[in-house]
Amino acid sequence: MAYTLDKLPLETLIGPVARATAVLVRLDERVARSPVCDGFVERQHFADAASALWLEGELVHIEDLVLHDAHMDIRTPTHELTRAHAVLRTRRRIFAQKPDWALSRDGFLALTGRGGAMPAAGQKSRDGEGAGTAFVEADDRDDAEADRLAEEFAEIDAVLARSSKLLSGADVPAKAARPDDRPDLIYDLDWNEEERLAEWRAVLAETREQSVVLRAAVLLEAWSDIEVLQHATWLGPLFVAALLRQEGLAAHHLACIHLGAKNIPRERRRARNRGDRLLALLDAIHDAAVAGLKEHDRLVLAKSQMERRVKQRRASSKLPDLVELVLSRPLVSTGMIQERLKVTKQGALNLVGELGLREMTGRGRFRAWGIV
Repeated sequence: MAYTLDKLPLETLIGPVARATAVLVRLDERVARSPVCDGFVERQHFADAASALWLEGELVHIEDLVLHDAHMDIRTPTHELTRAHAVLRTRRRIFAQKPDWALSRDGFLALTGRGGAMPAAGQKSRDGEGAGTAFVEADDRDDAEADRLAEEFAEIDAVLARSSKLLSGADVPAKAARPDDRPDLIYDLDWNEEERLAEWRAVLAETREQSVVLRAAVLLEAWSDIEVLQHATWLGPLFVAALLRQEGLAAHHLACIHLGAKNIPRERRRARNRGDRLLALLDAIHDAAVAGLKEHDRLVLAKSQMERRVKQRRASSKLPDLVELVLSRPLVSTGMIQERLKVTKQGALNLVGELGLREMTGRGRFRAWGIV
């Protein structure tokens, strides 16, 4: 059944739309002129990634996500942690591109894992082009086994190359599994994602004349109602956040819709009436902006307090660099300080003591610090 846009309760929606729009614009203007803009954006990425998993019923600690992102895990990463890191990397990828990239054809295909060629298939076609007389000797079992072994090694090389790029922080597009390769224990093979994506993009086109925040709420509700992707439900709010950025309401940051939705009871987000669901989503957008304002003001205050300790320091002091690092992460560990500032372990501890950071873990080992 196609998603319809008729009978929207505009009388009850116009007030929440205006309220959410005002808060979003206020936050964006504040971030645009903020001395902590970069740190604020990075912290929002971490908070929204953890919230995305929380909405799916999984608990991911932000400190574990920070350490995993820095390749300094203190334990084996869980499946939930790797998924949260995928959300984090996707948010960074969207924000690093132009505002209109995510919803363009190339961006949409890349983010949904439908852009680019399959390495294994490409390798097979290249081997076939220069085969020449290989088809004549197709009956030779040794040659056939050698070809299969070469293809398997090529696939292993492709996986190793992709893993190296991911570990180095490079921008690597998502690789989509072919429908015939998806195990039926994990995927519903009758789930036509291509058709559902096309239906959601049709809603995106039909809502062009609506106000931006109302359009965002409708697209969020449509993404949930259509159930576009089986295993990446968090991608819909990121598309909507990219829309808010593209339209200029959140031009200098990426809205944390998952973070705002945490404050909305599940009964409201999953209400039977579509009008109630839209009101809940509008409240989520509003709460996300309010939380952003509070976080921004807290970072500005913390920066001014830490800068007092940096005054009258030598030009070669590492304290200013530590201030920027602390503002850009929810917490920092000794190893992170050592790697970023190029100091020894004792030097990192001395800098933490001079800056007066608060110890966040309460442990003797694997200690981490941050601002409260």
